[in-house]
Amino acid sequence: MTKRLASKYKICRRFGQNLWGRPKSPTNRREYGPGEHGQRRKKPTDFGTQLMAKQKLKGYYANMSERQFRRTYEEASRRRGDTIENLIGLLESRLDTLVYRMKFAPTMWSARQLISHGHVRVNGKRVSIPSYSCTEGDTIELGLKAKEMALVLESAQSPERDVASYLEVDHKAMKGTFTRRPQFSDVPYPVHMEPHLAIEFYSK
Repeated sequence: MTKRLASKYKICRRFGQNLWGRPKSPTNRREYGPGEHGQRRKKPTDFGTQLMAKQKLKGYYANMSERQFRRTYEEASRRRGDTIENLIGLLESRLDTLVYRMKFAPTMWSARQLISHGHVRVNGKRVSIPSYSCTEGDTIELGLKAKEMALVLESAQSPERDVASYLEVDHKAMKGTFTRRPQFSDVPYPVHMEPHLAIEFYSK
């Protein structure tokens, strides 16, 4: 599992945006970045704009490592079709992302923890790799212990966000199906994402 390289709330403050739309985000109180130089604002260069767009998209997915994210981009660029749609489709097909989207966990990090601790099954088989790539029609279910966890129950009932449109979920059974790979426009990002700039960053 990827080690958390920085506080998730520092990521929000670095971009000056509530990246996951959570009520506890410090950007609700302080919009400037972390550190002693956080309040300094310079007009970014084209390279800086592309870098920030890439970092924001990468940071949203539980602070993926640069190596993981670049490999995902390379896979997206190899596939037929629009690279943007391929990239978002691959990111949204990750098991940790789907567990989060199904509201089985309140954050991307807690979704990763559920998976790495062996609480998640894909098509009846336990999977402990958060980056596991699911395919359309895969069924994702929590184990018996996880179904009774307060964190899971509270997340499933939380009005903070809705289940994504490309999933079918039964919160009584804590089971869901990945019905289709989403388009970029389908993904419920709480903030404006610019994957085309991330692709421009890598394609130079």
